[in-house]
This record gives sequence, structure tokens and C-alpha cells, in this order.
Amino acid sequence: MAYKIGLLGLGTVGGGTAEILLDPKGRHPLLQELSIYRVGLRDLSKPRPVKLPADILTTDLEAIVTDSAVDIVVELIGGLEPARSLILKAIAHGKHVVTANKAVISRYGDEIYTAANNAGVYVMLEAAVGGGIPVIGPLKQALVVNRIQSVIGIVNGTTNYILTKMQREGIDFADVLAEAQQLGYAEADPTADVDGLDAADKIAILASLAFGGRLKLEDVYCEGIRHVTVADIAYAEKLGFEIKLLAIAQGSVEDSLQVRVHPTLVPQIHPLASISGVYNAILVEGEPIGQVMFYGRGAGAGPTASAVVADLMNIAAILQTETEPIPHPLLSCHHQHYCPIAPIEELQTRFYVRFLTNDKPGVIGHLGTSFGNNNVSLESLVQIGFKGQLAEIVVLTHETREGNFRNALKEINTLDAVDSIPSVIRVL
Repeated sequence: MAYKIGLLGLGTVGGGTAEILLDPKGRHPLLQELSIYRVGLRDLSKPRPVKLPADILTTDLEAIVTDSAVDIVVELIGGLEPARSLILKAIAHGKHVVTANKAVISRYGDEIYTAANNAGVYVMLEAAVGGGIPVIGPLKQALVVNRIQSVIGIVNGTTNYILTKMQREGIDFADVLAEAQQLGYAEADPTADVDGLDAADKIAILASLAFGGRLKLEDVYCEGIRHVTVADIAYAEKLGFEIKLLAIAQGSVEDSLQVRVHPTLVPQIHPLASISGVYNAILVEGEPIGQVMFYGRGAGAGPTASAVVADLMNIAAILQTETEPIPHPLLSCHHQHYCPIAPIEELQTRFYVRFLTNDKPGVIGHLGTSFGNNNVSLESLVQIGFKGQLAEIVVLTHETREGNFRNALKEINTLDAVDSIPSVIRVL
């Protein structure tokens, strides 16, 4: 049985998806059951990475999602609107949906999942997180028997490229960002990447799947890499760490989750410490499986298109054998409740913090006293040199409650001897 695809978008990922579908030779035979029926574009005159017959191209995207002949809609236009509305309209017309749109899923996933469950159709989103890395499927299927304890990942290639370049070549953030933009690794407006928003979208999706509940994106703590300096990377390396932008979802004994994105000092012996350049990696820990890591290219036409077409094949394979009108529970998102997210102040973690102080006797003692007053135990406190006339002091704490640590910093900021606190970074 052949299945007709309505493809929305023919950019980098859309073009890569079309190329796979048009060239099934040497691939799984089920690909021959998938045909591109209609393609929706915003601009018909714009050059495209793949040639398609003119009579299947249209700027009327709504006509595709309502066309009775279309079996599966592939949404690859990105952004929030009209993507959200088109996905919902496709579902309302009984279409299965494949999407790579992490922004729509992280913000409107509850609305989309509810509509899909009520309509008895699939919404597949493997390409929304990690490009070609197969992590969504395993979380919904192979790992579902485990009690997931944590999902920790490097899920944004742009920021990983920037931090790797800063570490290897000693180049400041602004200069590396400009180079990444020239190479096409970073957007003209890099906000979503460097401020952690893209990673927050992705960890919200992963946490929802791993812990079996819906999440409110606004509850995900998000901090980017703009404040990370070459000096911090060098000091971290001397202390036995690499700095990575991590997306973290962890369960806790109080039945709430910690879901957060922030720069993190990662021990050099940790599996994620060696992930460099534009690569992504996601480490899942559960019981009884232990640790499983997924690694690969997290973006680009080939990897992301691979995930899109894999979802299409999954739907086609199921439709050929499925007798139930409601989608298979291990491939769909049926959970209805919201996971409680603990505030960042309740986080228990270690911290790296760098101070610039006036070079006066007793400064280190005052810092130690302020931390002690707030029940923050120090692992090390070392004056490492000078920046101009100011002494540079680096502190590593033992594991502590973030609220207590923040209170200590407030007290320290009132000390006359303290000029500034340039860096505060959590430690994995």
C-alpha cells in the first residue's frame, strides 16, 4: 500500500527529506511505499536543493493539510506559526504528522498530543531533538521498562562548537561566535542557541518522555554561555573539568523534577566531557539498564532528514499491520498529568565561582566566613593571580543547596573588598 506525503517546507531539512524519498535504492524497501504527493512552499521562485515537478508545488500550505488524498503531513517549516495551526489542522483532518519542530512541541505539545490522541493519529518527532541521533524512539520504546533517573545532554551544536573553539584556541566568545556565524554554524540572531533557549526546548521534550508527564516550558531553568570566558575554561581545565552547555532532567526523592539548561563544569573523565565541535550526545541513566549514551551530529540536512524519514517509515509500517483505531501506546504520548518542576533554588549541586577583589589582608577569610554563615562548605579557595590591581580568587564548593549559595553571594557582594563576581558555574 502506498502512502502519500504532504511535505511542508523544502529548505535544508525538507530538501534532505525529499532526496531520501526520491532515491530509495539501497535503502529499506518500505521507502518505496512512500511518495511525495504535495509540497508546500512560501516562495515558489526561491532556488531549492532538490528538483521536483512544478505541478506538486504550492504556496497554499493549508490546502495540503486538508487534502483528503494526503496520508501523512511532514512539517518542516519551523517557527511557531503557522506551524502549530497547520499541525492541528492536519490532525483534525485525520492526518498523521511528522515534525522536526522542537519549539512547537515544547510549547504546544499538550495541545497537539491531546488532539492526536482524540483523532487516533500519530505525531512523530524524532528529528526534533538531536538531529539524526535516535533518542526519542528509545525513550518511548526500548527504555520504557526502566526507571529513568536522569537525562543529561549536549543538545546544541552551535554552543558546543563555540565552547570547543574557545577551549582549543583560547579565543574569546564574541570572536568565536562571529566565526560560527560566517561558517553557518550559528544564526544571524544567535539568541536561541547561545542563551540556551533551543536546548531548553529539547530537554523539555526529553524530560516529558523520560518521566512520563507533560511539562511547562516556563518552568525549565535556562542560562546560556555568554558569560563563559576563556579564563574560566582555562581554570576549569587545570581543575580537571571541561565546560559544556548541558541540558539536564533529573528525578528527585520528593517526586519532583529538576529540569535545567546551563553551562556546567564536567569532570574530564565523564562521557560527555569529550564531546566536541558540532556534535551532540545524550546520556540516559536508569534502573536496571544503567547508563546509555546516544552520540552523533545534532543538526544538518542529512542527520535530521534521516530521522524524519525514519518516522515516516515507522508510521507506514504500523499502518500496514495496525487493526486498532487508536495509535500504539509505546509510540504515542498519552500522558495527561503535569510533572512538578522543583525551583532552581532547591537544586543540590557544586559550584565554581570566580571573584575579583581588592588585594587586602583578610579577604579570603571574609569569603570563607560568608559561605560558612550560609551553610556552604568549600572544597577549595585559591588566589590564582591578578587582573590589573585586583586579586583573582577561584572557589569550588562541596555539594550545597543553590538557595544557600545564592544567599552567600549576596552577602559577599556587600563586602568592601569584593570588586565583582565575573563567573558562577555549576559543577556536574
